[in-house]
Amino acid sequence: MSIQVYVNGKFYPKEEAKISVFDHGFLYGDGVFEGIRAYNGRVFRLEEHIERLYDSARTIWLQIPISQEEMARVVVESCRINNLRDAYIRLVVSRGPGDLGLDPRKCPAPTIVCIADGITLYPAEVFEKGMKVSSVATRRTTVDSVSAQVKSLNYLNSIMAKISGIVSGHPEVILLNKEGYVCEGSGDNIFIVKKNKLVTPPTYLGILNGVTRQAVMQLAAKAGYEVVEGVFTLHDMYNADECFLTGTAAEVVPVTEVDGRAIGTGKPGPVTQQLMQLYKELTQSEGTPIFE
Repeated sequence: MSIQVYVNGKFYPKEEAKISVFDHGFLYGDGVFEGIRAYNGRVFRLEEHIERLYDSARTIWLQIPISQEEMARVVVESCRINNLRDAYIRLVVSRGPGDLGLDPRKCPAPTIVCIADGITLYPAEVFEKGMKVSSVATRRTTVDSVSAQVKSLNYLNSIMAKISGIVSGHPEVILLNKEGYVCEGSGDNIFIVKKNKLVTPPTYLGILNGVTRQAVMQLAAKAGYEVVEGVFTLHDMYNADECFLTGTAAEVVPVTEVDGRAIGTGKPGPVTQQLMQLYKELTQSEGTPIFE
């Protein structure tokens, strides 16, 4: 049976799920979204994702026409109707149909779309042996232009960085800000480990405060590691004991080489491996039930 996609209050087979070509999400990337995971029949950290969606919408002056509670039910029902116990959910709220101008007031009704399906971002070998990444010339969008806390539909900054990675043969890349400090990957947050201390860039540099990032920081602190938000450069990455990425789709990914420099031993380190296991256990043990 075809995947059923939620569009503005109804479910449609994916072949019939459509939006207007005049939707400002399509024309201008004017909208917000969340990527959410379900594990073992539960939606992981659904409340946090929904809250961030509405925060993003508020910042871009977008009034979502349903409550947060109803939106959460849309996510759960999208998994249930597709009989998915493990899923990747893409929840999108765009400005909706309008004219060919930029004025958001010309878009009276936002478009809400929810897609629940499977996802495999990286092969199993990456989690076992680690990932090789590279830094890129594309700089992360500055905080005085578009806030990184808004998870918007306009991902061209990340796509340009991703293209650089494709050209150089790397599945993920490292973006710096204009001062040269490490920010994040094209779609993942970054951690380095030095002498059992975890450091991740602060949000004020212009990074998304990822839900997985927050979960890993909590797990690491509970496991007894010192966890800090602090600025660092590529030099610090090259000389770290360990490095890993976090993201909803990626989960926790060990990084074993940056710009041709081996990180630590060149293999996934013990801290990274422990946090990978702790995160896996967490995702299998908590969340909003789908079928109850």
